[in-house]
Amino acid sequence: MNQSSSAWRNWAGNVTAHPVRSLAPTSAEELSRIVRTAAEDGLKVKPVGTGHSFTAAAATDGVLIRPEGLAGIRAVDRAAGTVTVAAGTPLKQLNEVLAAEGLSLTNMGDIMEQTVAGAAGTGTHGTGRESASIAAQIKALELVTADGSVLTCSEKENPEIFAAARIGLGALGVITSVTFGVEPVFLLTAREEPMRFDRVTAEFDQHVAENEHFEFYWFPHTGNCNTKRNNRSAGPAAPPGRISGWIEDELLSNGVFQVLCSLGRAVPATIPAVAEISSRALSARTYTDIPYRVFTSPRRVRFLEMEYALPREAAVGALREVKTLVERSSLRVGFPVEVRTAPADDITLSTASGRETAYIAVHTYRGTPHRAYFTAVERIMTAHGGRPHWGKLHSRDAGYLAGVYPRFGEFTALRDRLDPQRLFGNAYLRRVLGD
Repeated sequence: MNQSSSAWRNWAGNVTAHPVRSLAPTSAEELSRIVRTAAEDGLKVKPVGTGHSFTAAAATDGVLIRPEGLAGIRAVDRAAGTVTVAAGTPLKQLNEVLAAEGLSLTNMGDIMEQTVAGAAGTGTHGTGRESASIAAQIKALELVTADGSVLTCSEKENPEIFAAARIGLGALGVITSVTFGVEPVFLLTAREEPMRFDRVTAEFDQHVAENEHFEFYWFPHTGNCNTKRNNRSAGPAAPPGRISGWIEDELLSNGVFQVLCSLGRAVPATIPAVAEISSRALSARTYTDIPYRVFTSPRRVRFLEMEYALPREAAVGALREVKTLVERSSLRVGFPVEVRTAPADDITLSTASGRETAYIAVHTYRGTPHRAYFTAVERIMTAHGGRPHWGKLHSRDAGYLAGVYPRFGEFTALRDRLDPQRLFGNAYLRRVLGD
């Protein structure tokens, strides 16, 4: 076990923690001993991943459990169509191993830097007509609870814990391994295409119905969007060319965009013009590759983000309200607004729990003011019964969340049973789940 007492900071740099102990256990048994010792010492325990959450969900001044000791692929079961991985395994490593084995996850978010437990536990998702979040692809998990017990949870073993712990916010215990359902690797053809705001919103339901994975980005201060449609393909593989792919994904989406964001931060009056340039920088392109190379892309420009999950039928109306808000205010927004979808699922605190869902995510470049923008957008989202992403900035508390999650009481009752002393608690969980 590796021990450190240095400060921890998240990816965006907006959350810092100063734990008394920072430990990297290498087994569930070792973690169990750490949990028992922390309880005896009166210290809280929180696991962290790679810090891609924007909230303080993982922050603690007690014992911080780092991910690197619990990493790696534990088993691949082709007959069952599953892969079991240690909880601290980065999604990038998981995807590379799966590809080498001729296997794939069904769906992913748009980055793969997170650990599998961190991504699942905060509700990380991509976009999909039928295929849902990272957590919805979990078939089983191993959980160390507050008394040091090591539980195996699935639809057959501890099913009530399994229903909640897949997106458990670190409130029910520390996940040590995850078993995902996987399938033989397949090809996706991606079609990226600029489209006007009025057209994409008018045709939103059609695009969702006609494509396995549909998403779009609207550039505030413009009427321009960029759309992406991913669908399974018989092939052959035709990935982006090395040079053209670098131009689109690195030079334009990261390098030039970084410069434009820096300009907007220094001189906010330039942001509308910058947005117009950014919205026209990317051209239409089509390519075909294995799933994780299509779903994910590099994200090197650091930002803050708030995302809300809405009933899918409310999404277009809410987005139009956001557009009107930006047009009628003095806000200067340099980052695009992202829109994605997900089918209903059965996870207790999933943002898509029990309802067809659309996500609207707003961002600001790191170091630029975000509160006025996020607060105004949040008012629109909550008016439509929005559920905030658990790992992204929001101001909601347990009183509000209990009203938008029909199974909220089920989760908190389970938490009372598994962690009555709140060994895994912190200020963020106290706000969103209550005492």
